Amino acid sequence: MTFGELIDYLSSKPEAELCYPFYPDVPVFKIKGKVFAIASEKEGKSQVNLKCDPEWSEALRMMFDGVKPGYHMNKRHWNTLYLDADLPDSEIKRLVDHSYGLVVKGLTKAQRKVLKLHYDDVQLYGFEIKE
Repeated sequence: MTFGELIDYLSSKPEAELCYPFYPDVPVFKIKGKVFAIASEKEGKSQVNLKCDPEWSEALRMMFDGVKPGYHMNKRHWNTLYLDADLPDSEIKRLVDHSYGLVVKGLTKAQRKVLKLHYDDVQLYGFEIKE
């Protein structure tokens, strides 16, 4: 996946907000003010920090050379994915969806209720929720 394709995919998440609070070349993606991804490209190397369930983080790091503890982030809850490594595009997209879904789950009930008026569970969480 190229850096441009990553940015396009991150931007496609429902109500994703793009901002540049750190540097003009480090896009940060938020939903309702909460960060779900931080992307960067330095010396031709592209990477993205994504939130991850702590139980999955270690397994992903063992499975893929391109998944490392979150750079400048809480190492338990964030991973850094290197796009030029061994990660297939489908896995990168799955991990973006997972990060986005975790952040949506952490929003207030009122914020989630408003989102659910416009988007289904698959769009928000990556899977259908049985209630």
